[in-house]
Parts: sequence; C-alpha cells; structure tokens
Amino acid sequence: MVNRDIGFSLWLDFVERDYIKNEFFGLIEKGIINGATSNPSIFASAITTSPAYKEQLYSLKGKSAKEKYEALAVEDIRTAAQALRASYNNGNDGYISIEVDPFLSNDAQGSIEEGKRLFKAIGEPNVMVKIPATNAGYEAMTALLSIGINVNATLIFSPEQAKRCLKAMTKGLDSFELYGGGRVEAVISVFVSRFDRLLDADLAQEGIDVSRTGIYNAARIYNLIEKNYTPSIRILFASTGVKGDALPPDYYIRELFAPRCVNTAPLETIEAYISKKETTSKLPLEDSVINGYFTKLNDCGFNMDEIYASLFKDGLEAFEKAFQEMLDSLK
Repeated sequence: MVNRDIGFSLWLDFVERDYIKNEFFGLIEKGIINGATSNPSIFASAITTSPAYKEQLYSLKGKSAKEKYEALAVEDIRTAAQALRASYNNGNDGYISIEVDPFLSNDAQGSIEEGKRLFKAIGEPNVMVKIPATNAGYEAMTALLSIGINVNATLIFSPEQAKRCLKAMTKGLDSFELYGGGRVEAVISVFVSRFDRLLDADLAQEGIDVSRTGIYNAARIYNLIEKNYTPSIRILFASTGVKGDALPPDYYIRELFAPRCVNTAPLETIEAYISKKETTSKLPLEDSVINGYFTKLNDCGFNMDEIYASLFKDGLEAFEKAFQEMLDSLK
C-alpha cells in the first residue's frame, strides 16, 4: 500500500490495454498504487500477446512499424494517465512513464525531440518521459525538465550514474524555475534484483550473504540522493521482481521500504506485498555498513565498476532487443 505519512509510493510496473481500462482503477481507488511505469519489454509483451490491440492495429494499416507502436503506446499511456489524474491533482504522485526509443540512447537531440513529441501527443501533465542514464541521456534530462516535462531516469546501476542524474536534473529544474516554474518532478530509477541474479551463485561460493548486493547498492544510492535533497527528485527502486522460489515474492519491496521513495513492481509482486502486514522502514542504512559490505566484495575479487558496466550494457541491449522484436511483429 501507498504510505503518504512517510512518503512511500508504490507504482505498478505493467501496462496492458484491457487491464488499465478495468482492474487498474481498483488498485488506485484502494490506495494500493499511486503511479505506474512501462518500458519497451512491457509494451512488447502487451502488444504481441494481447488481443486488445487488434482493432486499432487494423486501423493503422499502411503506417510504419514505429508509427503503429507509438499510436498504441500513446493511447495506453493516455488512458493510464487519465485514470491516475485524481491522484496527481491531489499531490499523490499519479504518474505514468513512457520510454523513448532505446535505440536513441546515445542521441541527445533525438531523445529530446522524441520526448517532447510523445509528451505532447499524450496530452496529459502526469506523464514522465523515461530516459536511459547515458551521456546523451543526461543532456536530454536537463532539456526536458527545463521545459516542464517530467523525467524518469532509467537503467541506473551505479552511484556515479545517480550523481550525474542529480546534476542534470537539478540544472533542468533550476532552468524551469528561472522561466516561471510550475509542477515538474523527476525520479532516478535504480535497478535492484539484477545484481543478485548475476552474483549470488559466486557470492555463495565465497561465503558471502546472497541477495543483498542489490539492496546495499540501492541503499547507497538512496543515501546519496537524500544527502543531496531536492524536493522534486526522488529515488525509484526498479527491477524488484524475484525469479524462482528462493526469495519471498515481495522481498525487494519490504527490504527497500523507506521514507521518500518509490518502488515500482510487477502485479504479482504487489499482490504478494499487500497480502501481508505492512513492514517498517528498512532504510536508511548506515554508510559504514554499506561500505563494509562492498569492501568485502572487493577483497574477494568482485569489481563493482565492471559489474555496473556489464549490467547497464545487458539492460540496454535487452530493451533494444524487445523493442526491435515488437517492431518486427508490427511490420
């Protein structure tokens, strides 16, 4: 459940047309969620498997694959944004995210223009444009925020990426404020579970506690963002679903329950979470505890800079692959 007393937000990491026209409203009305996110993989799964898009696709004959995708995505995001509008109007988040074409990750101007175009096409104020945390992405984040477009910085794995997001976002927010300002917000999406899926087998061989690397890394970035407090910028914990039965389904929500944060999770993860009693805050953790954990990893030969780079590369490639496969299916 959303906990406004401490500023804990829960967003649904899922978009599919029939769902957002029906069950989605119940989650909002019951105070279970106050936002939602999407990504290329989510849209690829929805568009290629759900019959809900068949009628609109028929009307889009003759359009390019990307034009078809954008028409479908814009309608879904607009529908979700309208469902969340009451939350937004009440200052209770109410955001839905749409990601720019992942193949634009190294094209700042292309990302800016696509972000502006998508935001205008959707026509709702409570939309966040998702931008990967690359050199070009930081430039795009500044540019979009400076004209009042909300930003969701995605694919953050390292504290260095988070620092650069903070710098780029603060610059954009300052510029927007200088020219009149208004309501605009940003989140820094830190991916969590992918660390543990990558490292746990090797950590177990070294006698190091498993399923903790993603938590400690997220906790480190949480502390960084809170120490550089900006009201319009929060951390968002992403990639919080678990694989297999080794962990409780809601493990990453409970371990990252904290003041002034967002957790975005798949539907089954949220259902598991709300079926139990709400947890108490787990963050912040002491910097000394976090640093001690990563010192242990380093002493055992784990190079975090290499791990960060590998996870980012794999994450971007996965989004590109999903996006391309979806486009191919729409040709």
